[in-house]
Amino acid sequence: MLHRMEQSHDPAIIQLRKTYISPSDTIVAIGSIVSEICCPIVVIDVATGYLCDETERMRIFKADPRFKELVSSITKNVDKTLIRPVVERFFGYVMFSHAWEGKEPSFQDVNLANSVWDLPETPLNNKLRVFCQETRRLGYNWAWSDTCCIDKSTSSILNQSLTSMYKWYANSAATLVFLASVTHPSKPGDLARSIWMTRAWTLQELLSPKVIFFYDSEWKPYLGITGTNHKQSPEIMQELADTIKISTGTIVTFSPDDLGVREKLRLASTRNATKEEDVAYSLIGIFKSDITPRYGEGTDALGHLLEEIVARTGDVTILAWSGTSSSYNSCLPVSVSVYSQIPYVPPSLEGEEMETRITKLRGKLSQEVVLNTYNQIMFLPPARFGTRRLHLPCIIFPVRKLELRRGTEKLYRAKVSGLGKVGFSTADDLPLDEAQKFVFAHPWIDHIRGPNSVVAWGGDPESDADSNCDSDHDAESDGVSPPSSPLHVLPPQVDGYTRALQVIARLGQPFSALLLLQQPKGEYRRVATEEEIVVSGLGTNIPTNIRAGVLEIL
Repeated sequence: MLHRMEQSHDPAIIQLRKTYISPSDTIVAIGSIVSEICCPIVVIDVATGYLCDETERMRIFKADPRFKELVSSITKNVDKTLIRPVVERFFGYVMFSHAWEGKEPSFQDVNLANSVWDLPETPLNNKLRVFCQETRRLGYNWAWSDTCCIDKSTSSILNQSLTSMYKWYANSAATLVFLASVTHPSKPGDLARSIWMTRAWTLQELLSPKVIFFYDSEWKPYLGITGTNHKQSPEIMQELADTIKISTGTIVTFSPDDLGVREKLRLASTRNATKEEDVAYSLIGIFKSDITPRYGEGTDALGHLLEEIVARTGDVTILAWSGTSSSYNSCLPVSVSVYSQIPYVPPSLEGEEMETRITKLRGKLSQEVVLNTYNQIMFLPPARFGTRRLHLPCIIFPVRKLELRRGTEKLYRAKVSGLGKVGFSTADDLPLDEAQKFVFAHPWIDHIRGPNSVVAWGGDPESDADSNCDSDHDAESDGVSPPSSPLHVLPPQVDGYTRALQVIARLGQPFSALLLLQQPKGEYRRVATEEEIVVSGLGTNIPTNIRAGVLEIL
């Protein structure tokens, strides 16, 4: 009948045909909604224990009575509001989160056995089976475990899985966390002290899911707390918030935009991974990163991640650390663990104290010096990376003299132009007779500019903003790129000169300095120090020849 209607040219039949849709149209609409759902590449069918890809899942869906009922019920128009709940319920999947304990069952192991239910009887195979049983008890068809649902022998699949995993957890119907180190019955504090809390990958597995369940070593609910979602348990969420030191609300409804760069790195700083690259790769989703995983690159993986963060955000707070430099770039650390350090942050300089400093500066500096210094600072471009080289905008303080403190091997003292004497400790042997090749850099330009600074970067290539550099230092020969000109907008309630004085006042505050050593070709390398170098600051004794520029750092 329908076939004859489709072939007919009778106007009445044509009109009737317009009010009805064919089953094939409905199937196409269903397929489009299925493709919109972000699902893992391979999941476990918890009924059969088989590994299923997208094509197999769709085949199973089409054989399901719910699919046939959906197609037959839609005859007049494609109503996606009816289709979507059915599709989402059928394809809803549960993710597994756990600490690896040894030779976990692999993709090849399950394929060889044909089903997770047919794997040999071992504790780790049983862990996977119980996870699938719990998934089925919760009413879902599909389960995903990082042990056996990724074909790690295929690099393209492995890379796609690593970069998509955050979204897979975020879009899951639920995530089940197995705490193998938490004995039954569990008690408050066990989760905080668990091995699971020390692993790199489990940070995103905690933050990204909307629904999560914690189980002790006997697969009993943590603290005996049941319910539909442990993210709705005040007791469990408070324990987690106290442990990782972010609010319960952030844990419950986490988005990558909720926390700043430095805070995310702090969260990662106490976690570790068997493969050192995973420390960086486990943060891809949390930072919305586009880096490509390349196992074998070692600590360079962290360098790639930090480079991309600077390139995308211009955020240089990642430079506030002490410890050991990375071979990737000397301004980057070799380990994420350094971000457990609390960096020095200058206090906010506002109100009466700001007015007092501005008054003193008006009496000490000419308007020409103030505006020239202000322009140098405001005209600095954002920080950027290129071929592993950091192009860092900063205020530059040359070292005039360098000496090793008597009776010590690591404590140095430098006489610095504009800053006086600065002490620091480093494991490096520094060339004392080449003091003029060292500089201290103040890279916290955003702080100097202040909270009301609005800068639109663009440009005047003929800018002479660098004309106030030290007369005995040439910017180009020092590896300093002259700053480009921006178009800056001043708040209308503050006149330009007062605004400039505010910037100069912030420049006078104490700051955390980077020690840099000039290389033969004019670039610089950072000298890693054992503690942060906090310089007392300039106060209102601002030199008339402040140097601002962009240093190229290897």
